[in-house]
Amino acid sequence: MEIKIFSEMNDLEVLEIVKKILEETYEKIVHIEFVGKLIDESTLNKERRQHDAWKIVEKYITQKGRDEYLLLIVEEDLYVEKFNYIFGLAWNGVAIVSTYRLKQEFYGYDSDRQLFIERLIKEAVHEIGHLHNLTHCSNKKCVMAFSNWIGDTDYKSWTLCQNCRMKLLRKSR
Repeated sequence: MEIKIFSEMNDLEVLEIVKKILEETYEKIVHIEFVGKLIDESTLNKERRQHDAWKIVEKYITQKGRDEYLLLIVEEDLYVEKFNYIFGLAWNGVAIVSTYRLKQEFYGYDSDRQLFIERLIKEAVHEIGHLHNLTHCSNKKCVMAFSNWIGDTDYKSWTLCQNCRMKLLRKSR
């Protein structure tokens, strides 16, 4: 099983860091592919000015290989019903992460490249964890903890806690 990253963001330095962490965490080969646009207007909710993450993921399920996971990195704001926004979503071999709310500029602060990289790593590791059948963790420091807002993402680490690591090992046997 491999992980393929399709990214709208063309910052190779950042993507190489994400790739390295994913390879270390999940012991999988990771490939990076730049894509102009991953999202089209068909997923846009004009009233919300956000894209429906479920529709995007469903579209890419048919485009992934049998022995691969897809991680889509997009720059648009995402939502699913019952949530104002989401950082990411994973289902059926496809994960999506939005960089939109991971940037300090969204919150009215100056750009912070290092913080952005840390947030992207955490969300990528989290969503790929779901593709490995890991659920949300009650340990708030674990990368698999649910992030209700950006403060939750900042608080947690980018690593799996001992319990989630053991679950991952059991599932990979």
